Amino acid sequence: MSTSLLDHGPGALAERMGIKLLEMTPDRVVGTMPVDGNTQPYGLLHGGASCVLAETLGSVAAALHGHSIGRGLTLGVDISATHHKAVRAGTVTGIATPAHRGRGVATYEIVITDDAGDRVCTARLTCLLRSPV
Repeated sequence: MSTSLLDHGPGALAERMGIKLLEMTPDRVVGTMPVDGNTQPYGLLHGGASCVLAETLGSVAAALHGHSIGRGLTLGVDISATHHKAVRAGTVTGIATPAHRGRGVATYEIVITDDAGDRVCTARLTCLLRSPV
């Protein structure tokens, strides 16, 4: 039985948060997430929600790369995020692109923007790549 992310999809948390995957290649994964329902008490997009979007997109990209080299099991080991701008409504869009794609580790930069195209968050995710069990 394979344990690859590609076999299971992005997961229940991503589904609950309304994350939609729009484009998926090892070079670029694009997804969206509504702000509504993903806010903190002040009505702003929660920074943790941005991290969930970033980790979802980066993990899918890493899994696609890993699958191409027989290492489709991805395990996030490090995420960092800088929050640039507050968002109160609409949809945010994230784009994950590779910073490094190796045989054991893949790192992706994820840029999240608002409906106006302004940068909301810049994140970096590093995943271990393993052979599926």
